Amino acid sequence: MALADSTRGLPTLELASRSPSGGAAGPLLTPSQSLDGSRRSGYITIGYRGSYTIGRDAQADAKFRRVARITVCGKTSLAKEVFGDTLNESRDPDRPPERYTSRYYLKFNFLEQAFDKLSESGFHMVACSSTGTCAFASSTDQSEDKIWTSYTEYVFCRE
Repeated sequence: MALADSTRGLPTLELASRSPSGGAAGPLLTPSQSLDGSRRSGYITIGYRGSYTIGRDAQADAKFRRVARITVCGKTSLAKEVFGDTLNESRDPDRPPERYTSRYYLKFNFLEQAFDKLSESGFHMVACSSTGTCAFASSTDQSEDKIWTSYTEYVFCRE
């Protein structure tokens, strides 16, 4: 039978979070856990800007450019839980876990990878929105290709 750490002279570690008054309030929780130990509910929005060119022949395939950056908006603790080391925090480095941010972005450029990470963490898509504008200035010269830009957001929820 093994002896308890205190009887063998080994230090013991007690974990307790502090209430605002300074006393012990219960077990230490990570920012993304609820009191029953399950994952906290919340929302994460991911967005990206894209562009594409449509030539004179509207029937031809559009030329799409790659996604330059996927932005992440939401509670800091949830974003870190879902995306881990793939989350770039350089634009908002010291954000407390309980606060919200819209300045994080991902270190990869594949929307499917972001969707997979969100799904694996129990999130599901609840809304999406996209806008598009044509950057072509002159409407009289039909020989020029038209460059379109878009911004798309996907809202994910975990209950």
